[in-house]
Amino acid sequence: MVDPLIVTLLLDDAAQQRFDRLRAAHFPAERNHLQAHVTLFHALPGEHLGEVRDELRTAAGRAPFDVAVTGVRFLGRGVAIDLDAAELTGLRRALAARFGPWLTRQDRQWAHPHVTVQNKVPPDVARALHAQLAAAFTPETVRARGLGLWHYRGGPWEPAGEFGFG
Repeated sequence: MVDPLIVTLLLDDAAQQRFDRLRAAHFPAERNHLQAHVTLFHALPGEHLGEVRDELRTAAGRAPFDVAVTGVRFLGRGVAIDLDAAELTGLRRALAARFGPWLTRQDRQWAHPHVTVQNKVPPDVARALHAQLAAAFTPETVRARGLGLWHYRGGPWEPAGEFGFG
């Protein structure tokens, strides 16, 4: 079996660095093998790598777009930063239609883009971080710059392609 593929939204460098700092500060160090990320698809079949790359290349033939950072979400055992953009929802919906037969249950149920900054911690720890981040939260706009493709190999992800918008 070929390792699954992950598709992410790539954000502008300043936003990426801010989210990476939050994740480094609050994600359990022994589990934090990745940069902060916005997952669009969690597990596309690796044997379709060429087709997935072709679809992402086509989808990236659009202008970069703004993404609203809208709030802080409590996940029960973690915390996420919520994002919102009609362009992102439409892009993800179009890709899901193309990848339809390959989608896992998790990927069929995708509903809300976010960046997870903490996960797999005791609920009281997550609640405390949520309260801290929510109290200091200021809405902002970041820029979506492209799509990332990754091989999932059980730990850190291995890059499989980057598809810049525009």
